[in-house]
Amino acid sequence: MSEVIEMALLEAEEKMEKALEVAREDMSSIRTGRAHPGMFARLEVDYYGSMTPLQQLASFTVQDARTLLITPYDKGSMGEIEKTLRNSNLGANPSNDGAAIRIVMPQLTEERRREYIKLANTKGEDAKVSVRHVRRHAKDIIDKSVKDGDIGEDEGARAEKELESLTRKHVDNVDEILQAKEAELLAV
Repeated sequence: MSEVIEMALLEAEEKMEKALEVAREDMSSIRTGRAHPGMFARLEVDYYGSMTPLQQLASFTVQDARTLLITPYDKGSMGEIEKTLRNSNLGANPSNDGAAIRIVMPQLTEERRREYIKLANTKGEDAKVSVRHVRRHAKDIIDKSVKDGDIGEDEGARAEKELESLTRKHVDNVDEILQAKEAELLAV
């Protein structure tokens, strides 16, 4: 296989893996019935004028299935952290005891679970679109190489087959992540 095609396939696989990683992160930020620090991965706090990820400002302790304790490293940031948590779409109601912020996650209603499943499906579809976009870009490189005469049509066809296999594998992985999230959301 020509070096250009190998590089295109390697780059496509790396980008597809990144899309998969983003899908995993997106899915972990969707709230389930249990409290876990990943729910707060996307939250940013105004920390002395700079937007800073919450996970860099505090430690997280899961006390039980629905209770999470957030202990800020800098007690001066507690008010901003609490404000960010209140304004998030997680449905969290933080209570501040002066040393830490306790969050008791409310039980999910059936309607809320369905909303989260729709959100998970949307994020899953976004990940699949990203994977397909990467495939399209790599296919354009392969087609151009065949057209320019850099590689033969047989080699181009083999490269396209390999690209399709990569794409199918990554789309299937997104589906697996999505199914696991749906099962987690439906578990009461």
